[in-house]
Amino acid sequence: MSRRTALFLTGFGVWSWVIWITFAKNLWDSDRAWAPDGSPTGYFIVHAVLTIVSFVLGTIIGAIGWRAMRSTVKTGS
Repeated sequence: MSRRTALFLTGFGVWSWVIWITFAKNLWDSDRAWAPDGSPTGYFIVHAVLTIVSFVLGTIIGAIGWRAMRSTVKTGS
């Protein structure tokens, strides 16, 4: 993998965490997230699952990029 691609994947992983942390905070504070009795709504559940999946995928993609970037530094490619 090229260093440029590795940097892109690492940056994507970081960007994903920044964006989804902000989204999670906004979701928690949303009026549509909670029913009047305090239970989570379908809106909250669907978006919470989307957020968790995005965190996992962002972490995996960022880790792939980070490992590739570290290997290009060690090998000098």
